[in-house]
Order: sequence, then C-alpha cells, then structure tokens
Amino acid sequence: MTRKFLALGAGLILSASAFGQAIQVDPALPNYTAAAGISGNLKSIGSDSLNNLMALWAEGYRSAYPNVQIEIEGKGSGTAPPALIGGNAQFGPMSRPMKSAEIQEFEKRYGYAPLPIRGAIDALAVYVHKDNPIQCLSLQQVDAIFSKTRNGGYAQNLTTWGQVGLTGEWADRPISIYGRNSASGTYGYFKEVALFNGDFKDEVKEQPGSSTVVQGVASDIAGIGYSGVGYKTADVRSVPIKTDADGGCFDALAEHAVSGDYAIARFLYIYVNKNPNEPLDPLRGEFIRFVYSKQGQEAVVRDGYFPVLKSLADQDLAAFGLK
Repeated sequence: MTRKFLALGAGLILSASAFGQAIQVDPALPNYTAAAGISGNLKSIGSDSLNNLMALWAEGYRSAYPNVQIEIEGKGSGTAPPALIGGNAQFGPMSRPMKSAEIQEFEKRYGYAPLPIRGAIDALAVYVHKDNPIQCLSLQQVDAIFSKTRNGGYAQNLTTWGQVGLTGEWADRPISIYGRNSASGTYGYFKEVALFNGDFKDEVKEQPGSSTVVQGVASDIAGIGYSGVGYKTADVRSVPIKTDADGGCFDALAEHAVSGDYAIARFLYIYVNKNPNEPLDPLRGEFIRFVYSKQGQEAVVRDGYFPVLKSLADQDLAAFGLK
C-alpha cells in the first residue's frame, strides 16, 4: 500500500471508537447554536461525490440562517482548485487531497496555501449487480479487472467472471466495467490505491457522476464499478476486498474503514481560501462550525458516509482559528 494511504489510515484510526455496526455520531460533538447577524451568499464548486452531502449541510445551515443563499455545483474534484483560485467559490469540496501542482497555483495567486477541513470519511466501494454471486476480490484482482497496466502484480488480465471463480452461466460472462472521468477525485483516488498508480483500461465506461456509475452497474448484470459508499442502492452489492493474500475479506463498512482493513477509504475534504493573517469571516466560519456539530455529522450519516470524532473536528477548527 502506498505511503499516502498509510497516512490516511493513521488518521482514520482516530475515529475508530466512534463506530460499531450502528453508526453513531460522537456524543462529544456540540449541538449547533446559531450566531447573530449571519447573512450573505456562498458558492460551492467541486466534487460530485460530495454533492448530496454539501446539499444536506447547506439545508441545515440555511435552517439556522434563512438570509443565507448557498449555490452548489458538483462536476468533479478537479474543478475545485481553479474555482477557489479564481474567487468563483467560497468552498471547494474534494474527494481527494489537492495535488501539489494545484496548491502551487493557489500559492502563486495568494501567497499562502488553501486550508482543508475533513468533514467526513468515505469507503470507496466496488459495486456489482445485486444478482452477482461474487463473495470477495483481492485488491490485485480489482486492479487486473480495471487496469491495463496491472501494477498490483496479478498474473493475468481479468475479462470474464469465470476468471475470478464464478461458475455456470457466469463462467463465460464478460466483465463490464464502469468508472468515473479524469476530472473526478474518485477516479484519481481509485487509480492511486486500487490500480497501484496504474492506467485504466480503455474499455471502462466513464460516467459523469457517482450515481450514474451505480445506475450503470444496476442495469448491467455483468457490471462492476466504483463509487462512494453513500451512493449504494438496493440494486447493487458492494464486494468485500482482500488486501493481503493470507488476509480476510472486508466490506466497505465504517468499522473496516477506520481500522484500515478496508483498503479503499478516504477523507472527504472541503478546501477554503483562508488568509493565515486574517480571521475567517463569520459566514464561512459558522458553516464550518455547523459541519463539525452534531447536526452536521448527523447529515454525514444520513448521506451514507461515516462521521468524524470531536478530536479530529477540534484539530480542523483550531487550524481555522475557530476553536
């Protein structure tokens, strides 16, 4: 596993005690209390994976501040940095960390780096049709299904379901592959972790959004695709993934994400233009406080993602001068 993922795993372990089979928001998080005099307009441009969650956060925030208007545009994580650099958005949600080149472009314009909050945890699930009987795939098999480079070291290119152990009518059934386009942070993160920084096959049916990946798999009995766990529906199954040849298979569940047993887990970020020499304006500051309140993290659970602990929330709030 890459060093970058190991760093993420260490961060996720901070939240381990908050999770069991029933996902609970950390009771130490505060209830949100509205401040006085908050009004204005906010715009969010970035990750499609965070679209629903940003909408839930915006709905909750506006219930406290009816005079606030929030516009949300989700066309991929790659659209967030230029929107922040150009001053076209106050929030840049991303399902991956900013790349060094993106940070450098921001710094060239403003003289300092953008600052992220880590508002939720996602397990990036590998989905198949609900009638597909596959019980487990190794990360190397996932690579050999999706990638033409097979950097994970699997011996053969996997093109049929029989090659991963299915029999009967499934044995000769071709694997039909769905994925995201290159503007997506989900695309980039899956490429890094599941494809071992390899290249996707040309046969991947690229989709414009997380939900359309799931819809494609749901309508294709031979389909397989990847998307955030918050987009799971009754028409697809998430496949347990095995990281080590001698290890167990772990599904995309909260306890496996935070323990590091499920390999394809990540933070979901919101990047903000915060001048380190100036306090954050109350309009944006209160939104960040709302994200890290009980109500904000309850929205995370409602959207199918995993909430963060107060200890992590406190770290991010302190970085923004909000603690």
